[in-house]
Amino acid sequence: MTQANPAKPRFERYSRQILFRGIGEEGQARLAAAGVAIVGCGATGSALASLLARAGVGMLRIIDRDYVEESNLQRQSLFDENDAAESLPKAVAAARKLASFNSSIKVEPMAQDLVPGNIKVLLDGIDLFLDGTDNFESRYLLNDFAISRSIPWIYCAAVGSYGVTLNIIPRKTACLACIFPDSPRGMVETCETSGILNSAVNLVASIAATEAIKFLIGGEAASRLRTTLWSYDVWTNEQAEITASTPRPGCRTCGEGNFIHLAGEGRPHITMCGRNSVQIHERARPIDFPEMERRLHSLGVVRHNEFVLKFWREPYEMTLFPDGRAIIKGTTDAAVARSLYARYVGS
Repeated sequence: MTQANPAKPRFERYSRQILFRGIGEEGQARLAAAGVAIVGCGATGSALASLLARAGVGMLRIIDRDYVEESNLQRQSLFDENDAAESLPKAVAAARKLASFNSSIKVEPMAQDLVPGNIKVLLDGIDLFLDGTDNFESRYLLNDFAISRSIPWIYCAAVGSYGVTLNIIPRKTACLACIFPDSPRGMVETCETSGILNSAVNLVASIAATEAIKFLIGGEAASRLRTTLWSYDVWTNEQAEITASTPRPGCRTCGEGNFIHLAGEGRPHITMCGRNSVQIHERARPIDFPEMERRLHSLGVVRHNEFVLKFWREPYEMTLFPDGRAIIKGTTDAAVARSLYARYVGS
């Protein structure tokens, strides 16, 4: 009896992509051997993960500190109403959804906040990083780590009707600090203040995912990588490009090797994109969810699953993770959040 050809299912799954001359069978094999980390699995990150999983990138590591809420569903394409009802960590929910349509790739969910203390572990063994974060602090940290390890990464952002992306090849192209030496000052648009169109998210994710595929295939494909900071507004149809083909002389990061964000011993509390909340991540402490539920039961509404514990005491909502990290909803005041954490979890 003739045995089935194990290569046939892979060919059938990716046959239309293999027929594209820029990829072919050799390029598809390189994608299957690649490892990519997506840092942040909100709107842009979930679109990136979906595109790369369907394209056959062999290993995806999904790193995200947040959980799914109903307001995410308008633009975060990997999640559904059940994920929001269970308050599943986005990394876990994303991994489940990716496995449901491509079980032939490996997906590693990491429900953690990327900080200087864990970045080496979370990004170990990765060929390319993609940015799905919502703040410049995380992006500068990614940039420091990528330049220090000579690992390429792709910057992405979307807010309102506007999307922007930049390929960063260490010491060959401009890095993030070359283009933005300092964090934006003054009023900065966010999803919470300006809203966001899912079409802007999907546009910038599609551009970035294609650039990622070019890089992972290498050779002639990599020679076609874009060397500009590219932006587009889907509402006004305005487009702009800024050259980023060479590093900026005197750049503190890629020129002087001064990795100030990577050297930090932790980060301040961060207001989360899209809601009135503060994250607490000062120290790691294992949390016994059943015991914590028993302690909090008489103080408010509490429930938990294996991934998160939710506690409501008006006007606040606390989401507690197994490592002791928490998101306090109902305030942007770090002192208030710290006080609530100390009161209900411990100092």
